[in-house]
Amino acid sequence: MTRKPGVQSKSESGLSSARLVSSYLFSRPKTRLALLLAAPVTWLVLIYVVALVALLITAFWSVDSFTGEIHMTWSLDNLQQVFTQALYRTVTFRTVGIALLVTVIDLVVALPIAFFMAKIAKARSQRIMVILILMPLWASYLVKAYAWRSVLSHDGILQWLVQPFGLSTPGYGLAGIVITQAYIWLPYVILPIFTGLERVSNTLLEASSDLGAKSGKTIRLVVAPLLLPAIIAASIFSFSLTLGDYITVNIVGGPNQMLGNLVYSNVGAANNLPLAAAIALIPVALMFGYLTVVRKTGALENL
Repeated sequence: MTRKPGVQSKSESGLSSARLVSSYLFSRPKTRLALLLAAPVTWLVLIYVVALVALLITAFWSVDSFTGEIHMTWSLDNLQQVFTQALYRTVTFRTVGIALLVTVIDLVVALPIAFFMAKIAKARSQRIMVILILMPLWASYLVKAYAWRSVLSHDGILQWLVQPFGLSTPGYGLAGIVITQAYIWLPYVILPIFTGLERVSNTLLEASSDLGAKSGKTIRLVVAPLLLPAIIAASIFSFSLTLGDYITVNIVGGPNQMLGNLVYSNVGAANNLPLAAAIALIPVALMFGYLTVVRKTGALENL
């Protein structure tokens, strides 16, 4: 079967179109990058930005106390209630205090572990330690929380270990919340610091030692400035995850409440979504404030 001159087949036409598109994209790297990021950026905007805007709008609505229906009329009553009533101030200070304490404990525990992994351990030992740190992440969050509930109980294994010394376990309460959350978020703190320490060249440490600096001075003047972005990233993980947690509080917190519990109770039992949205704006505002302060230090630019 012959083909008229100048007439292309469908396969040749498709191939030439593909070549044109390929040539166009090859000569325009910014267009390639935009097309590559279009889907994830769109998803990010829909999930986070739109959700935050909806949360902000919902906080200005009100609920009929008799019917439970939401009235989409603008009002500052929910925000006024959240910022003026003592209950919400107390829970906010408690939540921030617990989040700060959990973050400090995790950083204190994570720094020597990460330093040993990055600068002292051999390659095989380093891989084993990374696996051991990642293993708790494979377990369910609820399993870990209930495991600590069993450990912290007055007839648990911890009480059995400290009883011969005349001591007793902290039981359920603020101490139980801090211990449980510090354990759960610890891998999220170790891994960023470990990655940051790997970026610190050993030649810098050797040069500092050759110039007569002791270990403490080397860590303070050489390692700490280079490690600051990783420490900040780790603190963001621990602080933000603790701010929004409510499951651990229900399991080991006893009668104590955090902001997440107030949001949960108003969404469920109280059926007051606008008030829950107003309360949820508190941790969001705290994280925005923290990120703003961190950004001014310039540490985020090196992440």
